[in-house]
Amino acid sequence: MKISWRITAAIVVSLIPLLVSSVDDSEAAVARKAARAKIKPPAPETCDPRNFKIVLDVGHTSEAQGATSARNDVEFGFNLNLARRIGARLKSAGFAATRVLVTEGKAKASLLKRVGTANATHADFFLSIHHDSVPDKMLEVWEFDGSRSYFSDRFSGHSLFVSERNPHFTDSLSFARLLGKELKADGLHYASQYTLPLMGRYRHPLLDKDVGVYRYDGLVVLSQTRSAAVLLEAGSIINRDEEMVMNSPERQELIASAVTTAMQAYCQRR
Repeated sequence: MKISWRITAAIVVSLIPLLVSSVDDSEAAVARKAARAKIKPPAPETCDPRNFKIVLDVGHTSEAQGATSARNDVEFGFNLNLARRIGARLKSAGFAATRVLVTEGKAKASLLKRVGTANATHADFFLSIHHDSVPDKMLEVWEFDGSRSYFSDRFSGHSLFVSERNPHFTDSLSFARLLGKELKADGLHYASQYTLPLMGRYRHPLLDKDVGVYRYDGLVVLSQTRSAAVLLEAGSIINRDEEMVMNSPERQELIASAVTTAMQAYCQRR
C-alpha cells in the first residue's frame, strides 16, 4: 500500500517534539554529570613542622639595645638568650626550619631590615622576643654596685601583642591566645598596666583579659610582616625581683616550653 507524502509529513512532524525532548534530556544528563565531575577545591594545607618556617626575631640590636634593666644590663642580651633557648626547644620538637634572627644597625633601620628578611624568606610565623620596662616617669632611683640605677617594682609579668593591620591577624591572635594559656597554666601572670591611663602613649586595648593579649597596631614588626606575627614581652627587667627571675635558665626554659607547646597546637589547627 502506498503511503501519501501528506501522511509521511504528518508522522515526521508528530515525532519532532519527541526527538527534541530526547535531545534536551540527554544534554541535561550530560550537564548534571559534568557538574558532579567538577574538580573539588583543594583541602587546606596542613602544617608540617619540618617545613614550617618560624622566625624568632631578637628584639633590638647591639647598637640599639633596648631598655636598661634595674641592674644596668641591656634588653638585647635578655632577648638574645631567650630567643636562642626557644629556638633550640622548637628544633628539638621537630620545627627544623626555625631561625633565630639577629639584626644589626640603629633602631628604625633594623626594624625594616628584620621585616624585610622575614618576608623575603616567606616565613610562616614571626615571633618577636622582648623584655619589658616602664615609661620614664615611673622610674625610681637606687644604687646598684656603686652606680646610680633606675627601677620600678610596681608592675611585673609578661604580655602579648598583635596588630589588626597584619594580613593574618586572626591567626596571630589565635597563637597569642594559645601561648598566653600555656604561660598562665605554668603559673605566670600577665602585665595588666597597659590598660591604665598612666601608661600614656603606651596604653593599648586588651583583646583577651584572661591571658593578656593586647592590640598594638603601630608596631612595624607586627603590621608589616606578611605572615602571622606576635610580639612577646617575656617579663619586666626594670622590676628588681623579676629581672633576676628572667635571667635564670629555669624561667627561660619554662617560656621556651610554653612557646613550643603553643606552636604545636597552632600547627595542628592549620
